[in-house]
Amino acid sequence: MFSPYYRRALSKGPADPEDFCSINVALYGDAGRRWTMTERRRPSMQRSQHSFSVGPSSLEWDGNCLTINIDEIGVPLPQRVRGRVRVHPRALSPFVTALDDGGLHRWGPIAPAARVEASFDKPGASWSGHGYFDSNEGDEPIERPFREWDWSRASLRDGSTAVIYDVRQKAGDDRVLALRFDHDAKVETFDPPARQPLPRTAWRIDRTMRTDAGTPATVTQTLEDTPFYVRSVLSSGLLGETVVSMHETLNVPRLTSAAVQWMLPWRMPRTG
Repeated sequence: MFSPYYRRALSKGPADPEDFCSINVALYGDAGRRWTMTERRRPSMQRSQHSFSVGPSSLEWDGNCLTINIDEIGVPLPQRVRGRVRVHPRALSPFVTALDDGGLHRWGPIAPAARVEASFDKPGASWSGHGYFDSNEGDEPIERPFREWDWSRASLRDGSTAVIYDVRQKAGDDRVLALRFDHDAKVETFDPPARQPLPRTAWRIDRTMRTDAGTPATVTQTLEDTPFYVRSVLSSGLLGETVVSMHETLNVPRLTSAAVQWMLPWRMPRTG
């Protein structure tokens, strides 16, 4: 979705997406921030029914646990990022839904809730807690149907997971997905609360959060603040509870602007 090299190739005609693969790792915390998103060519990618590898990093599924082995070099500072993440889904979800009116972009929460164990020797850090694993896919470039979206995920008191996908299309009405997944990953819809504006980012990106009336949404931590994308931790109200949410905003015109496309290779190098 973010590859400037794939976008450049598509501008010249059909391009093989498997020739533009990367595994993105973003680490935050006391051990130091790390970012890696090295794109590699088709010969460096291998996949089967239960595994997917790009260069020295890989994902492997054994039927119960997804093991993510990471061995990358961070950017812009060339620091090693090496470790292992294990994702133990509480339940798997077959749910998939369209994000756009044309149904050419789809999202599904493969594991709406999971136990995650992470251990890194570069940098030295380990932790465990709850997590999430989902999928986005599209049959056309992201800029064709979308202007922007806000997305959030929160854990509720009963252990269920609430996801809000608040999508603004270039043409057509806004699309809002407000979904709750229970312990067995069964899904039900709920009425989304009203939008509340959040403070603009340092890059002047507008963003919003849907929160219960009487419970203002507040930004407790900003994890990524880029010219086109921001990832934050929020406190807000949802379904009568005060929740902590992971939240992201994507501004598509910013992503496709010439300035951002020029800057992206500094965060996303490409190799063989």
